[in-house]
Amino acid sequence: MSSNEEPQPKDFQGKVIIFTAPSGGGKTTIVRHLLNSYQDDLDFSVSATSRSIRPGEKNGKDYYFLTKEEFENKIQDGAFLEWEEVYQDLFYGTLKSEVERIWSLKKHIIFDVDVKGAQSIKSHFGDQCLAIFIKPPSLNILVNRLKSRGTEDEKSLRKRITRVKHEMTYEHLFDKILVNDILEVAQKEAALMVEEFIFKEYKFFEDDGNTNNEGY
Repeated sequence: MSSNEEPQPKDFQGKVIIFTAPSGGGKTTIVRHLLNSYQDDLDFSVSATSRSIRPGEKNGKDYYFLTKEEFENKIQDGAFLEWEEVYQDLFYGTLKSEVERIWSLKKHIIFDVDVKGAQSIKSHFGDQCLAIFIKPPSLNILVNRLKSRGTEDEKSLRKRITRVKHEMTYEHLFDKILVNDILEVAQKEAALMVEEFIFKEYKFFEDDGNTNNEGY
């Protein structure tokens, strides 16, 4: 997708922040915390998926829920910034229209995607993007988190754990690594990373009346 397809207001340079983690890594909880903390500055890129909607989820808020056929048609139409077939006939992807929607609001985009989607988005936006890998304290702790959910049978859980082990090997490809051991600490560290990336260019020294400009 060319830059011409991603119009931005002239006085606003949109940035992109990606959070990714193996399943059970806690990225969604951290992303929600940031969205609540920076409502005027950040907005969430809602992903599209071909999976079925779950109880309590809302179309257009949690995901754009598409049928397999609808998803494949959008792939053919070039509607996705990135997409992946995570498992057979189970698709996830980022719609280009989401980027346009959020930047038109003069907000920066926050993504909650898997590791491969994160790499695709990072490759597309380059320095305009900060990619953060959320890492569990250990693989055993992560596996226990997955088991404690109680949402999958043994076969499905084994498949997910295999995927998790593979995803853990991607951490060195990201700009920042955030260890999610104590949630409150991880949330504060994530906020600092976001503030440094988005707001650093807008920080100015305040003139308290005693500023010495000698030599300038």
